[in-house]
Amino acid sequence: MSDAVIVMVSLAIGTYMLKAFGPFFLANQRALPSWLKRFAMLLPTPLLAALVITSTLTNNDQIVFDARIVGVVAAIIALFKRAPFVLVVIIAAAATAIWRLLTGL
Repeated sequence: MSDAVIVMVSLAIGTYMLKAFGPFFLANQRALPSWLKRFAMLLPTPLLAALVITSTLTNNDQIVFDARIVGVVAAIIALFKRAPFVLVVIIAAAATAIWRLLTGL
């Protein structure tokens, strides 16, 4: 095995063990406060939004404005119109493809 594979497998095992440690050893010994539970339930949404914005607006550590923005805007509009998720993805991909076709980017 190469060094990269060994490092990746080691990190995967270490991550799994860290995640498994809490439920195995601290399962019923301590309850989280209700405010912390509510806070933890709200975390995924802004983290996902930050990931989408970062992936859309950056390329090689530079801020770029290209066809991906058109796709995200089309997806936002489709979400506000309460379109099904699969249709939102299709609309975003189609908007990005059409913009690239029209502008040559």
